[in-house]
Parts: sequence; C-alpha cells; structure tokens
Amino acid sequence: MPSRRSLRRPATVAAVVCAALAGGLLTATQSASAAGARIHDIQGSTRISPLAGQQVSEVPGTVTAIRSFGSARGFWVQDPHPDRDPATSEAVFVFTGKETPKVTVGDAITFSGTVSEYYPGGKDAGLQSVTEITDATWKTVSADAPLPAAFKLNPASVPNRYAPNAGGKSIESLKLRPGSYALDRYESLEGMRVAVSDAPVVGATNTHHELWLTAEPKHHRTARGGTLYRSYGDPNGGRVKLASLIPFAQQPFPVADVGDALTGTTAGPLDYDNFGGYTLQATELGKLADKGPEPEKTRKQKSDELAVATYNVENLSPSTPQAKFDRLAKGLVEHLATPDVVALEEVQDDNGSKNNGVVTAGETLKKLTEAIKAAGGPAYEWRQIDPVDGQDGGQPGGNIRVAFLFNPERVSFTDIKGGDATTPVKVVDDHGKATLSASPGRIAPDDPAWKTSRKPLVGQFSLKTRPGSRVFVIANHFNSKGGDQGLDSRFQPPARSSETQRTAQAGLVNGFVKDLLAKDSKAAVVVAGDLNDYQFSPALKALTAGGVLTDQVNRLPAAERYGYVYSGNSQVLDHMLTSRPLTRADYDIVHLNSEYADQASDHDPQVLRIRP
Repeated sequence: MPSRRSLRRPATVAAVVCAALAGGLLTATQSASAAGARIHDIQGSTRISPLAGQQVSEVPGTVTAIRSFGSARGFWVQDPHPDRDPATSEAVFVFTGKETPKVTVGDAITFSGTVSEYYPGGKDAGLQSVTEITDATWKTVSADAPLPAAFKLNPASVPNRYAPNAGGKSIESLKLRPGSYALDRYESLEGMRVAVSDAPVVGATNTHHELWLTAEPKHHRTARGGTLYRSYGDPNGGRVKLASLIPFAQQPFPVADVGDALTGTTAGPLDYDNFGGYTLQATELGKLADKGPEPEKTRKQKSDELAVATYNVENLSPSTPQAKFDRLAKGLVEHLATPDVVALEEVQDDNGSKNNGVVTAGETLKKLTEAIKAAGGPAYEWRQIDPVDGQDGGQPGGNIRVAFLFNPERVSFTDIKGGDATTPVKVVDDHGKATLSASPGRIAPDDPAWKTSRKPLVGQFSLKTRPGSRVFVIANHFNSKGGDQGLDSRFQPPARSSETQRTAQAGLVNGFVKDLLAKDSKAAVVVAGDLNDYQFSPALKALTAGGVLTDQVNRLPAAERYGYVYSGNSQVLDHMLTSRPLTRADYDIVHLNSEYADQASDHDPQVLRIRP
C-alpha cells in the first residue's frame, strides 16, 4: 500500500552521520562494538538509545512484520525473551531504504548494523525519534518461529496522564515511566507488536489510508462517538493512528467514519511518524462495524429569527470540481436550512492557486450561488473585499478571503461605500445608534497582527421581518496553527507559538466590538468564523474579554462541543459569538463533514438563530 513517508536517505554509516541534522538522523561518530547486545539493550530505558551510533552484531530476534513499499522499507524484529524492565522495548525497526528486505514473517534471525535515531520530518520538526538499525545485515537461523504475543492497549494499560512535564524542554533524557504517562507507554512499546480489541474509530479514514482508533472507549466520548479534546491538560492518550502493512489487493483498508468500530483484534508493530505520531502498522485488521450516526440537519429559522451561519469551504475556486460545489450547496440548503447570512472562509480567487496577480473572487462566488439555487435554495447575493495579492496567507496564489452570502428575500445588506483591502473600517455614530464607515469593511487591515493572515470582514444587515433592525456580522479566519509543536512532541508541554498572533487578532476584534457597543449599548453583533483555536485558548479569552461577547459553544452540552476532527481529537476551531443584547440565541454545530471519510470540507458548519 502506498505511503506518504518517503525521502529517507540511503543507510550507509557515512551518509547517516553527515545527514544528522538535515535528514533527521541522530548518530554518534564512534564505532565501538556493542558485543552481546540484545534489543532491549539497544532501546534502553529512555527515548534515545544508549548505543546510538555504535555497531551491534548478531542480535537475536523474530521478524514480526515487513514494510515492502515506499522508500522507507524494512522490517520489525522482536526479542521473544524480554527482560523485566517495562521501560525497555523488545523490538526495533531494521531500515533497508528502497530495497525490499529478503525476510519472512516468523523468521528467527540475528542482525548486525548501526544503531541510529531517525527523526521523522527532521530533527527541527520537534517530534520524537525512532530507534532503528541501518546499514544492516542479517542471518536467518530458522523459519516459522511463533510471534511474540501482542501487548494489549486498553484502559488498564494506557495511563490517563499524557506526558511528563519538562517545562517545555526535551523529555528525551528522562527515564520512561510507562505506568505513569501515555507517551512513555507507547515509547516503551516502540516497534513491538501491540493490539486493540473492538476499538472505536475516532478519526475517519483519510486519503492516505489511515484512521484513528482509541484504546480508551469511555474516555471523553462525544455525543456521536468521537473523543473530545476539552483541555490542554488532557490530549486523550488512548488515541492511536492506524495504518496497514497488508497488501490492498489482499485486504482493502477500511473506509470508516467516527462512531464506527473495528471489531475483533487489530494488531501489528507500533511505529511513529511525523503525520500523527504513534501508529499501529496493522498486520491484522478487525472487521469494520458501521455504527456511526448520519449527517445532521438543523431546523429552519422562524420568520422573526435571523439565521447566521459560518462555513469553511476549504480552498474553493472555479477549478474546484463541480461535485464539491454541489455538495456544499446541498449542505447549505438541506442540512443548514438556507441560512439568511453565511460567513464563508477559504474562498479563493478566480483562478485558484495559479499565482498570476488575480485577486477577484466573483467567479468563485457565482459558481457557488448558482449551485445553491440549483439545489433548491434562494438566489444568494454576496459581499466581499478583494485582498492585496499574496498578503492574506493560505495556499500560494489562492488569495483566500472571507465573504458574506445573504438571502435578499429575507435580509437587506446596508451598502456603505469606502471599504477596500487597506482602509480600516470605523464605527460611526448615527443618531444614537452605531453604524459603519464602510460596509463591507475590513478591521485594522494594516495592523501587524494580520500579517500573512485573513483580515476580518464586517457588514451591516437588517432582517426584513423586523424593520429598523441592525445586525453587525464580523466574518473571521484567524491565522493557522502552523509552526506549533505537536501534542506528541519530544518537548513537553509543546510550544504553541502561533497562538501569539491569534491572541493579538482576537484583541483587535474585541476592541472593534467594544467600539460598536460604546456607540450603542444595544448593538447586535455576531462574530463568526474559523478562529483556528479552542474555546479554552488565550485567543478566545482575549476575544471575549470584558464580557462583551459570549462564545456560544460553551452553552452546548460538553459532549457536543466540536466541529473539527484532527488526529482523532474532536475539537473546536470554528466559533460563533454574540454581543450581550442577543440573549435569545439558538446555536447548532451541524455535523456533516468532520466525522466522515467522505466530506465536502474538513470543517462542520454552524448556525446561529437570533431575534435582533
């Protein structure tokens, strides 16, 4: 089965030493012999082998699995005679590069080679390393040896605490405590056969034939069968990524959704990579049980309710396949019940990722609104502001931006000239009420907080069934989490460097809302969009500072607070917030994407119904 793990250097001793930093391989220059070493001696009781860089000879073990595809080929070998130290793994990966190893599962062998530490993604990525044998040779002693029993991952064996706290420094030198921390448990099993039984799926199958299981079925379950990420202190240690070593023609990888399960036993060696951390490389797959719920539908708004939605449409451009436009349209019409106003995120320019200076998005929005009408929806109009070319981040050339759709049969948009990419919108007094200097307008577009990030778009709307009503909607797409250290980083707790910029962005939006309320304490304000951060994050604290905004996600039952699934964690990235006068709000996260292998976007849309 194809793998995205590639670009690993050929494993000669000279090459791995010279490529130590660039290629992510840590070795030492000494060539001392480690005579008589067994695999647990190679692995040691910390994350780094005590024999890193040394030669080992005639180390015994049994071949338990083979990776025979890609440029990271090799095999796992495990000692059937373990020591008594639970911190020392009894298995190791023998790396053969692009060469398919000539071994068979069940071969009892002795191997020789160099002990190396490979850092997936390179050492600077901040992830943990994989102890492996490079420049290897081996001899087959016998065939058909019994495989060591797989270690069972379950609530009794996986600790609730996730990782030791090193004050943000590396945990590599700390002795493993597999009975205390989930990350230490997995590291103590590196390369060994592990198994899960009747495991719930908590992350849907992706395009790389991977999914996420949990070994702790009752831990922080969502209302629909996922695993809820509800604080920095508990990243849900039972989550394990699943890939497969079984040839696709022999057994296709299961196409599973969150809420499904793999019944029976799923087993194989425990690997680690830079696309999700600890990974069970299956040599045995459980049977897929379709238990997941159907995509949700929300209720239609009442005549005196204004329905505002937010939807990240994930790099939408005219070159996007028509099928995606049709699915987005169906979602808006049938699942979201045709909201009156929609804040869109990730609308690309009219030629998508082609980087030639085009910044307009009229064709993109025309194609979407036509698809909505064809799906039985209203003839939505739109408002947006073209960004300065290359200044708003996202896919190079795409010029992603936020935009408004609105149903002119239900709402009016107050057009006020003067809004452009670089002119900041201001709050203006209008006979004791608040209005805008430009509608649509951008909030503080030249502030450094928005460098290479989308600028918020604010517009003024009126619900036609409530003449004279004014609702200010602010569409947002804060900067991404790119550059943050992963939950499974070797640095604990991991650094979240990107949140500094989001917190500054949140402060600017908070200040703008305060300006609106200063002009009119009864101003109805909705802040919506992909904020790329959690309800418990510093950014959301800054956004709600002073009590001027209420984050509606906190009003939901705890098990329903999610709209995005990443690495098996159901979490909050998109938000809808309301100003104090909007006390009667009905809020719904409509789960129709994030939990499914087949999705129109990786985000679930959200709908807020208010009476302005």
